[in-house]
Amino acid sequence: MITKIKNALKNPEKILLWLMEKGILFFLDDKTYLKIKYRLIMHKKLNLDKPETFNEKLQWLKLYDRKPGYTTMVDKYEAKKYVSNIIGEEYIIPTLGVWDKFEKINFNELPKQFVLKPTHTSGNVFICKNKDEIDYKKLKKTVKKWLKRNYYLIHREWPYKNVKPRIIAEEYVEDETRALNDYKVYSFNGKCDYVMVCIDREKNKTKFIYYDKNWNIKKEFSKDGIKYGDTIKIAKPKNLDKMFEFATILSKNIPFVRVDFYEANGNLYFGELTFYPSAGFDNTRTLECEKYLDSSLQIGGI
Repeated sequence: MITKIKNALKNPEKILLWLMEKGILFFLDDKTYLKIKYRLIMHKKLNLDKPETFNEKLQWLKLYDRKPGYTTMVDKYEAKKYVSNIIGEEYIIPTLGVWDKFEKINFNELPKQFVLKPTHTSGNVFICKNKDEIDYKKLKKTVKKWLKRNYYLIHREWPYKNVKPRIIAEEYVEDETRALNDYKVYSFNGKCDYVMVCIDREKNKTKFIYYDKNWNIKKEFSKDGIKYGDTIKIAKPKNLDKMFEFATILSKNIPFVRVDFYEANGNLYFGELTFYPSAGFDNTRTLECEKYLDSSLQIGGI
């Protein structure tokens, strides 16, 4: 224990980041908080007066682009209704239930396979492939932890500030012929040129490869593309054109939003809307990708 304390004292930056991840620094205003966190993670000063990089522009959007509708768009439950009214209910993964407490979930009424996730955070998910194998004590602890989490305080992503904490269950979707890939369309006020494909998630070796609208690989847009682009062959999704069409519609009048999709057994499904990928603290992108993102995101006349 003493050794851990000594090591922590040698790395005050890690202590500060830990406090931020726990939402303990709630008393700091958003602007001050983001400046501190950006310095700690990106190792440089955050320029909000004239943001030049994609990451800086995302921080600027957190502070100055706060449309009330964004809250609905990030709510995992409400977003489904919002999107279905625009592109059609057939592209929405069916909801099995929504609850504000773990104790209210009737697992006897859920199918053998399903997915649980909180409505007010990002990245939290419980995938059940066999209900008979659930450790309910462990799951209850996880869900209660989700419900207590204030996601807004961690990255100061304003749209999450007023999302009601709930748990949603939805149908488990899988492809009978291949692993389920994520298709993430980076969309700038209705302009969508590339899709980032996430593969090998089930193997815990996720790779990110970019393709354009004609399914030409953009190897230089990701480190995985440079490393694996000549060997990995990803089949063109049947609904690629629809992905770009829907992303164009859903991103209209929004400076930036990433529109995520899945394709299973030839069917297209909406995933989620993401306003700040990696919370605007991504220092792993290639130079070519940065150039594209920086030039595509136009904010506040800048």
